Amino acid sequence: MSSVSAPDVCAACGKGEENSFKLKACTACKLVKYCNRDCQIAHRKQHKKECKKRVAELHDEALFREPPPLEECPICFLPLPLDASQTLFQSCCGKRICCGCDLALFLSEGKTELCAFCRTPDIPGDPNSSTAHEEQIKRTTKLMSKGNAWAYYTLAGCYAREEWGLPQDLQKANELLLKAGELGSAEAYCNLGNSYQSARGVERDMKKAIYYWELAAMGGYVDARYNLGAMEQEKGNIQRAMKHFILAARAGDKEALERIKTGFMKGIVTKDEYASTLRAHHERHEETKSDTRDKAAAIPNWEGWR
Repeated sequence: MSSVSAPDVCAACGKGEENSFKLKACTACKLVKYCNRDCQIAHRKQHKKECKKRVAELHDEALFREPPPLEECPICFLPLPLDASQTLFQSCCGKRICCGCDLALFLSEGKTELCAFCRTPDIPGDPNSSTAHEEQIKRTTKLMSKGNAWAYYTLAGCYAREEWGLPQDLQKANELLLKAGELGSAEAYCNLGNSYQSARGVERDMKKAIYYWELAAMGGYVDARYNLGAMEQEKGNIQRAMKHFILAARAGDKEALERIKTGFMKGIVTKDEYASTLRAHHERHEETKSDTRDKAAAIPNWEGWR
């Protein structure tokens, strides 16, 4: 839908900017302008319905826009795998790399005790010792002071799962997830939405769950997009559900692709929509593949084994 610009006259009194004042557009819909707050208040009842409709349209334009490209591994420059278990967060430099590049270092140099990106040595000794945990927290906290979203996200996970010797503190985990989301982590927003859905450290609040899932989906996180599709389907909003599933499937989500396939078989999704979604799905998986990534994925718990 094309953008709508507000007319250059006050919607309430009809005065224009030639009357030595500057009109200000309705901050919600941008459809109309007012010369002052009194005019805006006077026009509110007449404008309310149109404003609400346009706000919903603007929201959907943003929500269903093609998502940003996937984050790339800083070493091989391929999009990071959708499977988070096939990535590693490096607390030394704050980078998230694919397990394929970590394995490539081992295959080329026989080393796993170095960061594959910055070559900082791993923390010496038993990785499960209190000393190692303290050093991990120290490194991660330092990255947090520099605004590293993944550092906030990683420490949130530690508080949620009682890792690195930290006590379980779900409220603290959610606070860190919120900060990580504000710094750009769509995955953190999705997990925060999950917390509100499951009453994990917060009271159950589906409005907030949906709010954070939508932020995550607009940021390109596929799981959040799938959650929104499943929710819309449960509510009977099939067309909106399919729009979410198409975007998730195009981004590489296999379960979303199955939903689209079912929708096609039932006549809800058109042949062209299914075909283009299927092509985009396969292309996305091809973009993220490499021989070393396949080899790393074949090693159970590569991160623990290394």
